[in-house]
Amino acid sequence: MKRLWAVVVAPVLAAGLLAPGAYAQNKKNDPEAIGERDVGKGVNFYSLEKEIAMGKQLAQEVERQAKIIDDPVIAEYVNRIGQNLVRNSDAKVPFTIKVLDSEEVNAFALPGGFFFVNSGLILKADNEAELAGVMAHEIAHVAARHGTKQATKGQIANIATIPLIFMGGWAGYAVRQGAGLAIPLGFLQFSRGFEKEADFLGLQYMYKAGYDPISFVDFFEKIQTLEKKKPGTMAKVFASHPMTDDRIKASQDEIQQVLKAKPEYIINTSEFNDVKDRLAALHNRRPVESGDPNRPQLRRAPGAGGGPVDNPDSTTSSDKTNSDERPTLKRRDQ
Repeated sequence: MKRLWAVVVAPVLAAGLLAPGAYAQNKKNDPEAIGERDVGKGVNFYSLEKEIAMGKQLAQEVERQAKIIDDPVIAEYVNRIGQNLVRNSDAKVPFTIKVLDSEEVNAFALPGGFFFVNSGLILKADNEAELAGVMAHEIAHVAARHGTKQATKGQIANIATIPLIFMGGWAGYAVRQGAGLAIPLGFLQFSRGFEKEADFLGLQYMYKAGYDPISFVDFFEKIQTLEKKKPGTMAKVFASHPMTDDRIKASQDEIQQVLKAKPEYIINTSEFNDVKDRLAALHNRRPVESGDPNRPQLRRAPGAGGGPVDNPDSTTSSDKTNSDERPTLKRRDQ
Protein backbone atom coordinates (compact mmCIF):
# COMPACT_ATOMS: atom_id res chain seq x y z
CA MET A 1 0.00 0.00 0.00
CA LYS A 2 2.83 2.42 0.85
CA ARG A 3 4.43 1.69 -2.52
CA LEU A 4 1.09 2.33 -4.28
CA TRP A 5 0.83 5.71 -2.57
CA ALA A 6 4.41 6.66 -3.43
CA VAL A 7 4.24 5.56 -7.05
CA VAL A 8 0.67 6.41 -8.05
CA VAL A 9 -1.27 8.55 -5.60
CA ALA A 10 1.37 11.03 -4.46
CA PRO A 11 2.45 12.04 -8.01
CA VAL A 12 -1.18 12.62 -8.98
CA LEU A 13 -1.71 14.88 -6.00
CA ALA A 14 1.55 16.71 -6.64
CA ALA A 15 0.72 17.22 -10.31
CA GLY A 16 -2.45 19.05 -9.36
CA LEU A 17 -4.74 16.71 -11.28
CA LEU A 18 -7.55 16.95 -8.77
CA ALA A 19 -10.50 19.30 -8.95
CA PRO A 20 -10.16 22.68 -7.19
CA GLY A 21 -12.36 21.46 -4.33
CA ALA A 22 -9.61 19.02 -3.37
CA TYR A 23 -7.07 21.73 -2.60
CA ALA A 24 -7.95 22.01 1.09
CA GLN A 25 -4.90 21.65 3.33
CA ASN A 26 -2.74 22.78 0.40
CA LYS A 27 -0.75 25.96 -0.16
CA LYS A 28 -2.27 26.15 -3.63
CA ASN A 29 -5.40 27.66 -2.15
CA ASP A 30 -3.47 30.46 -0.43
CA PRO A 31 -2.79 33.46 -2.71
CA GLU A 32 -0.52 34.93 -0.03
CA ALA A 33 1.85 32.00 -0.55
CA ILE A 34 2.27 32.63 -4.28
CA GLY A 35 5.93 32.38 -5.21
CA GLU A 36 6.78 30.27 -2.17
CA ARG A 37 5.01 27.10 -3.30
CA ASP A 38 6.19 24.64 -5.91
CA VAL A 39 3.13 24.20 -8.10
CA GLY A 40 5.24 22.63 -10.84
CA LYS A 41 6.37 19.64 -8.81
CA GLY A 42 5.36 16.15 -9.85
CA VAL A 43 6.54 13.48 -12.26
CA ASN A 44 8.48 15.23 -15.02
CA PHE A 45 11.36 13.87 -17.08
CA TYR A 46 12.46 17.37 -18.12
CA SER A 47 14.65 19.75 -16.16
CA LEU A 48 13.74 23.43 -16.29
CA GLU A 49 16.77 24.00 -18.52
CA LYS A 50 15.55 21.40 -21.03
CA GLU A 51 12.05 22.81 -20.84
CA ILE A 52 13.28 26.31 -21.68
CA ALA A 53 15.38 24.98 -24.58
CA MET A 54 12.39 23.05 -25.94
CA GLY A 55 10.12 26.08 -25.65
CA LYS A 56 12.66 28.32 -27.34
CA GLN A 57 12.88 26.05 -30.37
CA LEU A 58 9.10 25.78 -30.62
CA ALA A 59 8.80 29.55 -30.31
CA GLN A 60 11.27 30.04 -33.16
CA GLU A 61 9.07 27.75 -35.24
CA VAL A 62 6.03 29.87 -34.40
CA GLU A 63 7.82 33.05 -35.41
CA ARG A 64 8.85 31.52 -38.73
CA GLN A 65 5.25 30.66 -39.53
CA ALA A 66 3.32 33.60 -38.08
CA LYS A 67 3.52 37.38 -38.26
CA ILE A 68 4.60 39.19 -35.10
CA ILE A 69 3.15 42.65 -34.47
CA ASP A 70 6.14 44.91 -33.99
CA ASP A 71 4.27 48.13 -33.15
CA PRO A 72 6.30 49.28 -30.11
CA VAL A 73 3.29 50.66 -28.22
CA ILE A 74 1.27 47.45 -28.59
CA ALA A 75 4.23 45.15 -27.92
CA GLU A 76 5.37 47.05 -24.83
CA TYR A 77 1.89 47.25 -23.34
CA VAL A 78 1.08 43.54 -23.72
CA ASN A 79 4.53 42.57 -22.43
CA ARG A 80 4.12 44.83 -19.40
CA ILE A 81 0.72 43.36 -18.52
CA GLY A 82 2.15 39.86 -18.84
CA GLN A 83 5.33 40.53 -16.85
CA ASN A 84 3.27 42.02 -14.01
CA LEU A 85 1.22 38.82 -13.89
CA VAL A 86 4.39 36.70 -14.02
CA ARG A 87 5.79 38.59 -11.01
CA ASN A 88 2.61 37.68 -9.15
CA SER A 89 2.76 34.01 -10.15
CA ASP A 90 4.56 30.82 -9.18
CA ALA A 91 6.53 30.70 -12.44
CA LYS A 92 10.17 29.70 -12.15
CA VAL A 93 11.20 30.74 -15.67
CA PRO A 94 11.55 34.13 -17.40
CA PHE A 95 8.83 34.96 -19.91
CA THR A 96 9.12 36.20 -23.48
CA ILE A 97 5.77 37.66 -24.58
CA LYS A 98 4.87 38.64 -28.14
CA VAL A 99 1.70 39.60 -30.02
CA LEU A 100 0.71 37.59 -33.09
CA ASP A 101 -1.09 39.29 -35.96
CA SER A 102 -4.06 36.93 -35.99
CA GLU A 103 -7.78 37.61 -35.76
CA GLU A 104 -8.34 34.31 -33.98
CA VAL A 105 -9.42 34.95 -30.37
CA ASN A 106 -6.70 33.02 -28.59
CA ALA A 107 -3.41 32.97 -26.71
CA PHE A 108 -0.98 30.17 -25.94
CA ALA A 109 2.12 29.69 -23.84
CA LEU A 110 4.79 27.16 -24.74
CA PRO A 111 6.97 25.33 -22.20
CA GLY A 112 9.69 27.48 -20.70
CA GLY A 113 7.79 30.79 -20.76
CA PHE A 114 7.40 31.60 -24.47
CA PHE A 115 4.02 33.27 -24.66
CA PHE A 116 2.02 34.45 -27.70
CA VAL A 117 -1.10 36.64 -27.52
CA ASN A 118 -3.24 36.94 -30.64
CA SER A 119 -4.36 40.43 -31.60
CA GLY A 120 -7.89 39.04 -31.95
CA LEU A 121 -8.00 38.30 -28.23
CA ILE A 122 -7.16 41.90 -27.34
CA LEU A 123 -9.82 43.18 -29.72
CA LYS A 124 -12.47 40.87 -28.32
CA ALA A 125 -11.77 41.73 -24.67
CA ASP A 126 -13.86 44.58 -23.27
CA ASN A 127 -11.27 45.72 -20.75
CA GLU A 128 -7.78 45.11 -19.41
CA ALA A 129 -8.99 42.79 -16.65
CA GLU A 130 -10.49 40.38 -19.20
CA LEU A 131 -7.23 40.31 -21.14
CA ALA A 132 -5.25 39.82 -17.91
CA GLY A 133 -7.46 36.90 -16.94
CA VAL A 134 -6.75 34.97 -20.13
CA MET A 135 -3.04 35.76 -19.90
CA ALA A 136 -2.93 34.66 -16.25
CA HIS A 137 -4.48 31.32 -17.23
CA GLU A 138 -1.72 30.72 -19.80
CA ILE A 139 0.98 31.78 -17.34
CA ALA A 140 -0.44 29.21 -14.93
CA HIS A 141 0.08 26.45 -17.50
CA VAL A 142 3.77 27.35 -17.63
CA ALA A 143 4.11 27.77 -13.85
CA ALA A 144 2.62 24.30 -13.31
CA ARG A 145 4.80 22.90 -16.13
CA HIS A 146 1.85 21.29 -17.86
CA GLY A 147 3.53 21.04 -21.27
CA THR A 148 6.43 18.87 -20.18
CA LYS A 149 4.23 16.92 -17.76
CA GLN A 150 2.09 15.99 -20.75
CA ALA A 151 5.23 14.97 -22.62
CA THR A 152 6.32 12.90 -19.65
CA LYS A 153 2.97 11.12 -19.62
CA GLY A 154 3.53 10.15 -23.24
CA GLN A 155 0.63 12.21 -24.59
CA ILE A 156 2.89 13.90 -27.14
CA ALA A 157 5.55 11.28 -27.88
CA ASN A 158 8.11 9.29 -26.00
CA ILE A 159 11.40 10.92 -25.08
CA ALA A 160 13.28 9.39 -28.01
CA THR A 161 11.00 11.02 -30.60
CA ILE A 162 10.89 14.52 -29.11
CA PRO A 163 13.93 15.71 -31.17
CA LEU A 164 11.96 14.94 -34.35
CA ILE A 165 9.80 17.95 -33.58
CA PHE A 166 12.76 20.22 -34.26
CA MET A 167 13.94 18.36 -37.37
CA GLY A 168 10.82 18.57 -39.49
CA GLY A 169 9.26 15.39 -38.14
CA TRP A 170 5.71 16.74 -37.94
CA ALA A 171 3.92 13.50 -38.79
CA GLY A 172 1.29 12.85 -36.15
CA TYR A 173 1.34 16.42 -34.88
CA ALA A 174 -1.61 18.75 -35.15
CA VAL A 175 -1.56 21.89 -37.23
CA ARG A 176 -3.11 24.62 -35.14
CA GLN A 177 -6.42 25.96 -36.45
CA GLY A 178 -6.63 29.51 -37.71
CA ALA A 179 -3.00 30.50 -37.43
CA GLY A 180 -1.86 27.32 -39.21
CA LEU A 181 0.95 26.77 -36.74
CA ALA A 182 2.55 23.34 -36.74
CA ILE A 183 2.84 22.97 -32.98
CA PRO A 184 2.45 19.58 -31.31
CA LEU A 185 -1.11 19.56 -30.01
CA GLY A 186 -0.02 18.04 -26.72
CA PHE A 187 1.78 21.26 -25.83
CA LEU A 188 -1.47 23.21 -26.22
CA GLN A 189 -4.31 20.83 -25.48
CA PHE A 190 -4.23 19.88 -21.84
CA SER A 191 -6.12 17.35 -19.78
CA ARG A 192 -9.25 18.43 -17.92
CA GLY A 193 -7.32 18.33 -14.64
CA PHE A 194 -4.57 20.59 -16.00
CA GLU A 195 -7.13 23.06 -17.35
CA LYS A 196 -8.87 23.26 -13.99
CA GLU A 197 -5.55 23.79 -12.25
CA ALA A 198 -4.66 26.60 -14.68
CA ASP A 199 -8.04 28.21 -13.98
CA PHE A 200 -7.48 27.86 -10.25
CA LEU A 201 -3.96 29.30 -10.29
CA GLY A 202 -4.62 31.91 -12.98
CA LEU A 203 -7.47 33.43 -10.98
CA GLN A 204 -5.10 33.81 -8.04
CA TYR A 205 -2.43 35.44 -10.21
CA MET A 206 -4.75 38.08 -11.64
CA TYR A 207 -6.25 38.63 -8.17
CA LYS A 208 -2.81 39.21 -6.65
CA ALA A 209 -1.90 41.56 -9.52
CA GLY A 210 -4.93 43.69 -8.58
CA TYR A 211 -7.50 42.63 -11.19
CA ASP A 212 -11.06 41.54 -10.50
CA PRO A 213 -11.09 37.73 -10.97
CA ILE A 214 -14.75 37.90 -11.98
CA SER A 215 -13.58 39.42 -15.28
CA PHE A 216 -12.08 36.05 -16.23
CA VAL A 217 -15.45 34.35 -15.83
CA ASP A 218 -17.24 37.25 -17.53
CA PHE A 219 -15.08 36.90 -20.64
CA PHE A 220 -15.76 33.21 -21.12
CA GLU A 221 -19.47 33.57 -20.39
CA LYS A 222 -19.57 36.25 -23.07
CA ILE A 223 -17.83 33.94 -25.55
CA GLN A 224 -20.25 31.13 -24.70
CA THR A 225 -23.21 33.44 -25.30
CA LEU A 226 -21.87 34.49 -28.70
CA GLU A 227 -21.38 30.87 -29.70
CA LYS A 228 -24.87 29.89 -28.60
CA LYS A 229 -26.46 32.75 -30.52
CA LYS A 230 -24.65 31.85 -33.71
CA PRO A 231 -23.01 28.40 -33.54
CA GLY A 232 -19.72 28.15 -35.36
CA THR A 233 -18.82 31.84 -35.21
CA MET A 234 -16.59 31.40 -32.17
CA ALA A 235 -15.75 27.72 -32.60
CA LYS A 236 -12.01 28.41 -32.70
CA VAL A 237 -11.96 30.31 -29.44
CA PHE A 238 -9.67 28.36 -27.16
CA ALA A 239 -10.33 25.27 -29.26
CA SER A 240 -7.37 23.64 -27.54
CA HIS A 241 -8.90 24.14 -24.10
CA PRO A 242 -12.60 25.08 -24.21
CA MET A 243 -14.20 26.71 -21.18
CA THR A 244 -16.93 24.32 -20.11
CA ASP A 245 -19.83 24.98 -17.75
CA ASP A 246 -18.19 22.99 -14.96
CA ARG A 247 -14.99 25.05 -15.24
CA ILE A 248 -16.97 28.27 -15.06
CA LYS A 249 -18.79 26.98 -11.97
CA ALA A 250 -15.51 25.89 -10.35
CA SER A 251 -14.01 29.33 -11.02
CA GLN A 252 -17.03 31.04 -9.48
CA ASP A 253 -16.75 28.80 -6.41
CA GLU A 254 -13.05 29.63 -6.04
CA ILE A 255 -13.76 33.36 -6.19
CA GLN A 256 -16.32 32.99 -3.44
CA GLN A 257 -14.48 30.53 -1.21
CA VAL A 258 -10.76 31.16 -1.69
CA LEU A 259 -10.21 34.74 -2.88
CA LYS A 260 -10.98 37.20 -0.12
CA ALA A 261 -12.84 40.18 -1.57
CA LYS A 262 -10.84 43.39 -1.94
CA PRO A 263 -12.44 46.84 -1.72
CA GLU A 264 -11.20 47.80 -5.18
CA TYR A 265 -9.96 46.10 -8.35
CA ILE A 266 -8.43 47.37 -11.57
CA ILE A 267 -10.90 46.85 -14.40
CA ASN A 268 -9.56 49.03 -17.20
CA THR A 269 -6.94 51.60 -18.15
CA SER A 270 -6.72 54.22 -20.86
CA GLU A 271 -3.72 52.33 -22.27
CA PHE A 272 -5.88 49.29 -22.99
CA ASN A 273 -8.29 51.45 -24.99
CA ASP A 274 -5.42 53.10 -26.87
CA VAL A 275 -3.85 49.74 -27.76
CA LYS A 276 -7.19 48.33 -28.82
CA ASP A 277 -7.72 51.35 -31.09
CA ARG A 278 -4.26 50.88 -32.64
CA LEU A 279 -4.96 47.20 -33.30
CA ALA A 280 -8.37 47.97 -34.76
CA ALA A 281 -6.70 50.47 -37.10
CA LEU A 282 -4.16 47.82 -38.18
CA HIS A 283 -6.90 45.27 -38.86
CA ASN A 284 -9.14 47.70 -40.69
CA ARG A 285 -6.25 48.83 -42.85
CA ARG A 286 -5.93 45.40 -44.45
CA PRO A 287 -8.93 45.40 -46.80
CA VAL A 288 -8.62 47.24 -50.11
CA GLU A 289 -7.10 50.61 -49.39
CA SER A 290 -7.99 52.38 -52.61
CA GLY A 291 -11.47 52.81 -51.73
CA ASP A 292 -14.19 55.26 -51.43
CA PRO A 293 -14.40 56.65 -47.88
CA ASN A 294 -18.17 56.36 -48.13
CA ARG A 295 -17.99 52.66 -49.03
CA PRO A 296 -19.79 50.44 -46.48
CA GLN A 297 -17.58 48.43 -44.16
CA LEU A 298 -18.18 45.11 -42.45
CA ARG A 299 -18.26 45.26 -38.66
CA ARG A 300 -17.54 41.63 -37.77
CA ALA A 301 -13.82 42.02 -37.30
CA PRO A 302 -12.65 41.13 -33.76
CA GLY A 303 -13.26 44.01 -31.38
CA ALA A 304 -15.49 45.89 -33.77
CA GLY A 305 -18.29 47.98 -32.46
CA GLY A 306 -18.27 51.62 -31.53
CA GLY A 307 -14.55 52.43 -31.50
CA PRO A 308 -13.10 55.52 -33.12
CA VAL A 309 -12.09 53.47 -36.16
CA ASP A 310 -15.69 52.42 -36.69
CA ASN A 311 -17.33 55.77 -36.06
CA PRO A 312 -15.07 58.78 -35.74
CA ASP A 313 -17.96 61.00 -34.76
CA SER A 314 -19.00 58.93 -31.78
CA THR A 315 -17.90 59.45 -28.19
CA THR A 316 -16.01 56.32 -27.23
CA SER A 317 -14.83 54.80 -23.99
CA SER A 318 -11.31 55.64 -25.12
CA ASP A 319 -12.20 59.32 -25.52
CA LYS A 320 -13.69 59.35 -22.05
CA THR A 321 -10.83 57.49 -20.45
CA ASN A 322 -8.11 59.60 -22.03
CA SER A 323 -9.32 62.54 -19.98
CA ASP A 324 -8.41 60.62 -16.86
CA GLU A 325 -5.23 58.53 -16.94
CA ARG A 326 -6.04 56.70 -13.72
CA PRO A 327 -7.14 53.05 -13.93
CA THR A 328 -10.83 52.33 -13.70
CA LEU A 329 -11.61 50.79 -10.34
CA LYS A 330 -14.56 48.62 -9.49
CA ARG A 331 -15.89 48.12 -6.01
CA ARG A 332 -17.14 44.72 -5.01
CA ASP A 333 -20.34 44.58 -2.96
CA GLN A 334 -20.08 41.91 -0.32
